[in-house]
Amino acid sequence: MSEQIKASRRGILKAGLTVLAGTVAVATAARAQDAAGGDKVEQSSVQYQDKPSDDGLKCSSCVNFVAPNACKVVLGNISPEGYCVAYAPKAK
Repeated sequence: MSEQIKASRRGILKAGLTVLAGTVAVATAARAQDAAGGDKVEQSSVQYQDKPSDDGLKCSSCVNFVAPNACKVVLGNISPEGYCVAYAPKAK
């Protein structure tokens, strides 16, 4: 009986992890679709700041930056020297 309990616990854990992974995948896909569809997020929701990150990352080197002062995913005026957590580096 002990083996049956271990097997069922293992099965429940695997099923739970599968559901969790699926939920994350759906949420990620929905967010990507919103960004592609023109829906933008508030600056505060991506921790936007008008100065570079501590690592020197800045909006002007991000794929989402639209010169002179806009972003594909963040609302409002965006400083080329700014930074947010949606940062994605341009390909070199």
